[in-house]
Amino acid sequence: MILDYGSGNLRSAERAVERAGADVAVTADPHAAVEADGLVVPGVGAFSACAEGLRSVQGDRIVGKRLAGGRPVLGICVGMQILFDRGVEHGVETEGTGEWPGTVERLHADILPHMGWNTVRAPGGSRLFDGIDPDERFYFVHSYAVREWTLRSELGSAQPLVTWARHGEDFVAAVENGALSATQFHPEKSGDAGAQLLRNWLGTL
Repeated sequence: MILDYGSGNLRSAERAVERAGADVAVTADPHAAVEADGLVVPGVGAFSACAEGLRSVQGDRIVGKRLAGGRPVLGICVGMQILFDRGVEHGVETEGTGEWPGTVERLHADILPHMGWNTVRAPGGSRLFDGIDPDERFYFVHSYAVREWTLRSELGSAQPLVTWARHGEDFVAAVENGALSATQFHPEKSGDAGAQLLRNWLGTL
């Protein structure tokens, strides 16, 4: 299921997940979104607009309910960013959903936006990047990112798996944390590597 909250390339996300082997629908209905086997939360544009749009369809509650029940969620681009505590753009701070601690802020880089293909550094044990060559490139388009990862799970529980990329400085490119996964890049625009990542995510449903 693709969550429609007024932001994101819904059709390209829908087609990409379909090609990866899933039956897909686009919905803004809270009940359908909570009950789906898997939920994709896309997002493009400003953090503040995406956060407002998400709340307008109860998207923050939908994500919370799904995670409480162990039901997988995949955030993409700004759909990943709004899962963090806050975003800061042009001096304006906006609350995210707070699923992860951290701040989305402007990258320190000579050229922005970071637009185009880039490699990532995935950790061992990653399910999202299973079977994907470490030299594969993924498609990014963003000027803001999470530059620090601060969450540490309690002793004995599984640690989140954090994938990094670099543009001017290191930033979080993907996270796998139980039922909640997310990518800063666009898997639906990332060719064969992105298709494999989506198949890997579908395999966790």
